[in-house]
Amino acid sequence: MDLLKADLFEKLGPLLSAEAAAEAAGTGVDAADLEQAVWVRLLESGRRAPDPAEPAEPARWLRRAVRAEARLARRRARREISYDGPPAGDSAGGEPAIGREPAAGAAPEDALLDREVNRALRSAVARLPGRCPELMKALLSPRDLTYREIAGELGISQGSLGPVRSRCLGCLRRMLAAEVAAPGLRGKER
Repeated sequence: MDLLKADLFEKLGPLLSAEAAAEAAGTGVDAADLEQAVWVRLLESGRRAPDPAEPAEPARWLRRAVRAEARLARRRARREISYDGPPAGDSAGGEPAIGREPAAGAAPEDALLDREVNRALRSAVARLPGRCPELMKALLSPRDLTYREIAGELGISQGSLGPVRSRCLGCLRRMLAAEVAAPGLRGKER
């Protein structure tokens, strides 16, 4: 099996490099990362198959695998949040800012919407039950506290922070979902 994989590496390496370089330009991902993901996919497919022989059409399989990994990279990039922006500071009320701060030089409408989102989030966090408001403020603190420090401040065990955080986020999610109006029928009223 190792000889087979080494033979595949020699045979498909140049094709994979070319395909990954072509797809990487549109995904914003390094071509080497795409290559590595495809090799991992090939190795994992060998583990699942009863006979880890090479794919029936290796070049076709490789092109499809590169495109699939590129699609995954594009989806991942759309969902990721950049941490390159300015750190969130304290809001005017002395509470830690929640959400992102309006960018300097942003359009007034964008700044207004960002402040409105932050206000709505702070309001929802304040209405959470039990210790959730304290925990959420500690987690979102610009001081970037560790779980040990948060547990010490709140007087609860470090091991219970994860489950409590999960329950608080679920409650916040349900609360915000209930407040968001469902979109109307938009011209298709019956």
